Amino acid sequence: MNTPAGPPPGPGDPGPRDPDRDPGLQPERTRLAWRRTTLSGTVVAVLAVKTVLHGGASAAGVLACALCCVLWLGFLRVAHLRIRTLAAAPGPPAFAPRHAAAAVLCTVAMAVCGAALVL
Repeated sequence: MNTPAGPPPGPGDPGPRDPDRDPGLQPERTRLAWRRTTLSGTVVAVLAVKTVLHGGASAAGVLACALCCVLWLGFLRVAHLRIRTLAAAPGPPAFAPRHAAAAVLCTVAMAVCGAALVL
């Protein structure tokens, strides 16, 4: 009777690798997610500019709009670097913690600025 080599798979073990799995799908989905998030940030920045221009230019509104646009540019830079890295490498490398923190900070701060402009 043949027994498998090594210990049996545990509860978190994915088991044997499927030879038919295309490893290129995950980086493609990740790249598309970065593009969707960048598009959402673009919409927030454009709406911030529109709100300031049509709602009257108060100092706080202009400051929030400028901050929103700077945050959008920062997120755009991080997203561009990540998309370029995913396209260049054969396997997706780990995302640097400082880049991840910058992306999260820009996204949350843009959402707060957008909400402040709407209220």
